[in-house]
Amino acid sequence: MKSFAAASSQSPGLGLLYPIWWSLAIGHQYSSLGTQPILCGSIPGLVPKQLRFCRNYVEIMPSVAEGVKIGIQECQHQFRGRRWNCTTVNDSLAIFGPVLDKATRESAFVHAIASAGVAFAVTRACAEGSATICGCDTRHKGSPGEGWKWGGCSEDVEFGSMVSREFADARENRPDARSAMNRHNNEAGRTSIIELMHLKCKCHGLSGSCEVKTCWWSQPDFRVIGDYLKDKYDSASEMVVEKHRESRGWVETLRPKYNFFKAPTEKDLVYYENSPNFCEPNPETGSFGTRDRICNVTSHGIDGCDLLCCGRGHNTRTEKRKEKCHCIFHWCCYVRCQECIRVYDVHTCK
Repeated sequence: MKSFAAASSQSPGLGLLYPIWWSLAIGHQYSSLGTQPILCGSIPGLVPKQLRFCRNYVEIMPSVAEGVKIGIQECQHQFRGRRWNCTTVNDSLAIFGPVLDKATRESAFVHAIASAGVAFAVTRACAEGSATICGCDTRHKGSPGEGWKWGGCSEDVEFGSMVSREFADARENRPDARSAMNRHNNEAGRTSIIELMHLKCKCHGLSGSCEVKTCWWSQPDFRVIGDYLKDKYDSASEMVVEKHRESRGWVETLRPKYNFFKAPTEKDLVYYENSPNFCEPNPETGSFGTRDRICNVTSHGIDGCDLLCCGRGHNTRTEKRKEKCHCIFHWCCYVRCQECIRVYDVHTCK
């Protein structure tokens, strides 16, 4: 049976999100960083390994920040209809508040999507020529297929994953269970990109005849990665913590809680603490509750008024919205529309 060895700070492993969320606020300064290391030193919360990385790879730090940003945005999209909707706290370095203090499914997903975001953004920036220290992947092409040949710029996901691993995992160096969980979920996020890499091709020939195609390895849209990791969240494996003594002292490892389920692989998310129900505001858990959240009165799922409102019921109000209507295409070439007022019912949790 597979176990995951621990190898995190007392903080629950948010070494990626704390400093990089702050860096988003000064992201415009990165374009003029050059080789100046002083701004790296001014980012709060960086451990020495992250600080060295920032100074050595300052050119790609804007992509690291962008990766965390798209990871957070994707988290908010994937959880938009759930009780916990990936809410961020603007006035705190702990951008999700205390929610990630626990080793829950939510923590697992956030670590995976943020690590995937960094790998994705760095990989894309390298392929677009935004950085001089990286470029296209020339190693994993293999023999071309019938009717096509290699061309374009294959995205170097190995380099992007290396950057994510070196920076995101820098704090995960303690022999406790949370460090083991964070490192595993970080890697699951990066693995999702490798799993979803695909050939993208372009046709060449007279009048689009596609006599010859050139193809290259490409990352999917990040939404595809978000959907994939959301499925992994839904099927995440619950673990238990075990302690044993090694030459370096006591070490915590994780093993599956239920033997009759398939053991998690490196592609799966893992957790070992139950989530709060997020129904009521609770500053200790970071729950904002679901009062005044918009719910779907016709849905029987988690976004429906019954489940999202936790049985408290919902209020209904009417809302007038201006919309374009009666649009007509005029030759050539514009569309002229009228403006209509439409009335909608809006349902919110009590």
